[in-house]
Amino acid sequence: MVVEGCTKCIKFLLFFFNFIFWLAGGVILGVALWLRHDQQTSSILGLKLDDNEPAPSTFYIGVYILIAVGAVMMFVGFLGCYGAIQESQCLLGTFFACLVILFACEVAAGIWGFINKDKVASELKTFYNSAYSKSLEPPLLSNPEATEKAKHVVKVFHETLNCCGADDILTKGLSLLTGECSGKAVSLPNCHTRIDELFTTKLYIIGIAALVVAVIMIFEMIFSMVLCCGIRNSSVY
Repeated sequence: MVVEGCTKCIKFLLFFFNFIFWLAGGVILGVALWLRHDQQTSSILGLKLDDNEPAPSTFYIGVYILIAVGAVMMFVGFLGCYGAIQESQCLLGTFFACLVILFACEVAAGIWGFINKDKVASELKTFYNSAYSKSLEPPLLSNPEATEKAKHVVKVFHETLNCCGADDILTKGLSLLTGECSGKAVSLPNCHTRIDELFTTKLYIIGIAALVVAVIMIFEMIFSMVLCCGIRNSSVY
């Protein structure tokens, strides 16, 4: 049964919004893959002081969630486009149910992200402080191999983030770090500040993308129900 009038307009609006939703899913998937393989984050979060002290993984957990959400959004967007064109109540009902689940997951992910937004940076600062402290230990009083590994970790932080030292340990033995931080403390920001900036920028990108997607989802839920009701009413006559 072919719908007519305003319902037909809703059909094409739903198709349009679903196409945008499908594109948004692709954008989120692309942003998540960029966050996963971004040179700054991957070079830092791939570091290890030793087998018992890897870099914090909270950030990557959020990234993997985004990858899954982006892939599911692309599938649901295709389902909505096909359901709108075919004027199938079954497909539109399934699409609406998927949207409700996705919307609930997005709200839950937003709450999780808000709760953990400071945790990621805090964990990374603690990891940096630990590496910094170990790199300053005299070789005779520590494991030389562990000290060298810590120096490498600190060097990666300094070169990747273009920073030097931290709030609470900036004045401790900078010249001992094989010279890469010596003389730079005055001109470079401390690494705690740079870590905050790194994740704040990325959180803004994620937040804007999530807000746009949420608005599109609300319109799609409304349009899918209106179209579904229009199809049902059209089949009566």
